[in-house]
Amino acid sequence: MTLSNELPIRRWLRRAGSARLEFGADYNPDQWPREVWDDDVRAMREAGVTIVSLAIFSWARLEPRAGEFDFTWLDEVMDLLHAGGISVDLATATASPPPWLTREHPEILPVTRTGETLWPGARQHWRPTSPVFREHALRLVRELATRYGDHPALVAWHVNNELGCHNVYDYSDDAAAAFRIWLRHRYGTVEALNHAWGTAFWSQRYDDFEEILPPRLAASHPNPTQQLDFKRFSSDALKDHLRAERDLLRELTPEVPVTTNFMVMGQQKPMNYADWAGEVDFVSNDHYVLPGPQARDELSFSANLTGNIAGGRPWFLMEHSTSAVNWQPVNVAKKPGELARDSLTHVAHGADAVCFFQWRQSKAGAEKYHSAMLPHAGTDSDLFRAVARLGERLHELAPVAGSHRRRADVGIIHDWESWWVAEHDSHPTDRLNYPQEALDWYTALLDAGIRADVLPADGPLQEYRLLIAPILHVVPAALADRLRDFVAGGGHLVTTYFSGIVDENDHIWLGGYPGALRDLLGIRIEEFGPLLDDESVELDNGTTGSLWTDRIDVGDDVEVLAHYKTGEQAERAAVTRREVGSGSAAYVSTRLGPDGLAALLPELLGPAGVTGELPPEWGGRVELAIRGDHWFLINRTDEAVDVSALPGAGILEPRGVVVLHRG
Repeated sequence: MTLSNELPIRRWLRRAGSARLEFGADYNPDQWPREVWDDDVRAMREAGVTIVSLAIFSWARLEPRAGEFDFTWLDEVMDLLHAGGISVDLATATASPPPWLTREHPEILPVTRTGETLWPGARQHWRPTSPVFREHALRLVRELATRYGDHPALVAWHVNNELGCHNVYDYSDDAAAAFRIWLRHRYGTVEALNHAWGTAFWSQRYDDFEEILPPRLAASHPNPTQQLDFKRFSSDALKDHLRAERDLLRELTPEVPVTTNFMVMGQQKPMNYADWAGEVDFVSNDHYVLPGPQARDELSFSANLTGNIAGGRPWFLMEHSTSAVNWQPVNVAKKPGELARDSLTHVAHGADAVCFFQWRQSKAGAEKYHSAMLPHAGTDSDLFRAVARLGERLHELAPVAGSHRRRADVGIIHDWESWWVAEHDSHPTDRLNYPQEALDWYTALLDAGIRADVLPADGPLQEYRLLIAPILHVVPAALADRLRDFVAGGGHLVTTYFSGIVDENDHIWLGGYPGALRDLLGIRIEEFGPLLDDESVELDNGTTGSLWTDRIDVGDDVEVLAHYKTGEQAERAAVTRREVGSGSAAYVSTRLGPDGLAALLPELLGPAGVTGELPPEWGGRVELAIRGDHWFLINRTDEAVDVSALPGAGILEPRGVVVLHRG
């Protein structure tokens, strides 16, 4: 169902009276006594809050016993928020089942690959394929939709919460039965499955679908295609639960848009969000900064990818943190300016809402040390004042709302199935890190002052001058054809080690590596050359490679951009490029890291005609993102940058953001 060609978030803004960037948080009033609620609403108005996500973990309060519902408190909170001019993104509250449900039906609890039960006491203790859980969850959804569908505060439905964060891989008997159904649908016959899975190896041939299990703990490496299909199935199983709640909500409240919060960030690879995006009325995402030297680049990368999953349209930042989180080994508070810079970087890449976990910092529970908009110190705190300043800034930026991201000249392909398969066991190395290679390219481009889009493999490839496909390991024939057409049409492709190796069944493309891309690249590799942890190689362009090398044979029409100087591949090609008409296809056979890639980029950007949009003297200290007619200049450093070369910009403060209207 499509509500209209207009993004549903615009409907909320019209209901609010004017276009605006939404601002808010998860709100958990049921954790606090009644007298706190009025203070909350007053402080929300002081901070500029316009929307809250409500009742996310409230199932036990809403349905204290099976079939007995208590909405008295939620009625009051909904009315109180509406009276305060605050909209509600109402959760279906199905993220964590209440104790009575797991006591009466322990068969809903997930099971690990080693056969251990995941017991209650935390959250998300439910099987995505459990029919019992589904029945109880949908009963609650029906009650909520019937009661609140016409409430004036309601602007959106929030299905579950962070689907799959803790329960994506369930190996229970329910999962096994659902997996067999999924496999029947995918393959039709057990003979087709045997071919796809290569079951002639290790005497794994199946005679009946009922013989098949999830890849539980085995004596050795489980079948690789079985592992891949179980990952596909697990993502689809959660997507099916999303659909079940969504369809009921659409039936009962057809004019209220439905979303769920994705987790496009860092190492969150189990859910194929590019595949999920079409299931919601607007895309929402949660993001938390991961520690490390590329922390803010990863934030930009993830926001960028979220914007492209959303098709360039505005999306909703459902959660991030005002300061420290509680789940990292060491939880460091954010520096002055980082709260605003993090938030506005998401806005720069398409977010029309900036929300946090959570509104009021918890007094008890596992997340009591997780920062919030209203910290333990209360409103008389630097953190709350920073929150209120951000609220004012977002109010001033209301003209940005609804604008689309402007496409860049460079695209970086992010492919979930390549991520899944490239990091499987029994490979040339288990040190390969798919998202890190992609992030290194992104950082190198930021350092060069070049905008790039991060997009799924089924995105609009032909729109770009230069496509970078790091570790594009899984290349079905149709994708290989699209890449060939891109190059034949004058596009410039760059790919890397361990790309083009297998098809959609994780079967090797025979005839030499890089398989499906071999002819396009004009190279042939007989054997991989992964490096040990303490090994590195020097290239004749002054860079250093790690992790991987290849023994490359080059065709007559291939230009060698860099050779190995040291290591087993010394004097052989390390980086190649083949011209194809007005296009080209290049190959990088080792991990160079951001600095090494920076040295290589001019050789790759030049033929594609890609140049920076910012003055080169800024030296990559400033990230540029463009929405409509608005240029976001984001200071990537802890020092001030003079950006007065652009009219109206002046001095960009440390960790600061300037937004220019350049109509």
